[in-house]
Amino acid sequence: MKIRDVRAAGLRGATPAGGWQEELDQDDVVHTLVAVHTDEGLVGVGSVFTSEALVRGALELLRPLLIGEKATEPERLSERLHRTTFWMGRGGTVTHTISGIDTALWDVLGQATGQPVGRLLGGRYRERVRPYASLLMDQPEILAEHLQELAGQGWKAFKIGWGLFGRVSERLDERIVAAAREAVGPEALLMVDAGGSDSAWSNGYKWALRTARMLDRYDIAWFEEPLGPDALDDYVNLRREAPVAISGGEVLTRRQSFHPWLENGALDIVQPDVTKVGGLSEQRRIGWAAQDHGVRLIPHGWNTAVGLAADLQLASALPDTDLVEYVTGSPYVDSLTTTPWRLDADGTLAVPDEPGLGVRLDPDSLARYTDAAALLLP
Repeated sequence: MKIRDVRAAGLRGATPAGGWQEELDQDDVVHTLVAVHTDEGLVGVGSVFTSEALVRGALELLRPLLIGEKATEPERLSERLHRTTFWMGRGGTVTHTISGIDTALWDVLGQATGQPVGRLLGGRYRERVRPYASLLMDQPEILAEHLQELAGQGWKAFKIGWGLFGRVSERLDERIVAAAREAVGPEALLMVDAGGSDSAWSNGYKWALRTARMLDRYDIAWFEEPLGPDALDDYVNLRREAPVAISGGEVLTRRQSFHPWLENGALDIVQPDVTKVGGLSEQRRIGWAAQDHGVRLIPHGWNTAVGLAADLQLASALPDTDLVEYVTGSPYVDSLTTTPWRLDADGTLAVPDEPGLGVRLDPDSLARYTDAAALLLP
């Protein structure tokens, strides 16, 4: 089975707010789908956390390296793409685009073999995974109301992040966290994301340590991105001193970038994003390295239904990955597939058991946000 074409289509019209200093509009394209077409009619899909224009530019470089290649060898092909384009530098548009291609190739391999990707990644440790509802912070009363609504829908794990946190006052930070804990109750899993990778982030180590001690009083499961993404030494010290788990890594790409963080003990939880890091092939290798260093991998998942499906497959194949991120209220997650995601009574999602990623895109739903025919049709 050979690769016949690789296509891209950006999603627009319902882009969720990011909480960034330069906020997104609904028509901003930051999520792009990639489709790998084969000469036997199978089509694999992947997701890229990069604009459509940049992905299309990267495909001009990558497509000639893929056409005519075997479509059922994702790791070999992805590594070839990385090595052939090394002179472009690791990270950025090219690596992000390879992420979507790699995931799409795993989807093809699963369809060709009749197996879910998680089984092809090494076997399934679990059939269900708990998603955590990921939402932006707001004023305490507004946030509490939103969290109570989600809890009423069956969510049992939550992450609140970005927005006002760390950007107004420490007093407001604590009010927000206190209101969130009261809203979800003492038994729910609750995480806090400072959003230290924001381009305007300015808080440093002492703020992070004080805040970590405050979060511990509210039984926060982890403190995400409390520092800038390059502050390796401060992360090492913070992890040593903080009473709560420290997480990060969503902006890093390829496994090589993660090694110093794992080897220096900077994180309790590492959070590669499958739509940026290099795809499932790289994410799995990072998961293995994390396990060797006593670190959990919980994927960053501010993405699409395709990215969520990839995260669920990976979570099924790694022994300690029992959570995935779920951006609530995004049609790109909720409304693109023929079968919608459904929480069970325990607040978990079933890992799709169908071949490949286990999800099928609904052409009519997809057409609301992109040119579905150009992406998927032969």
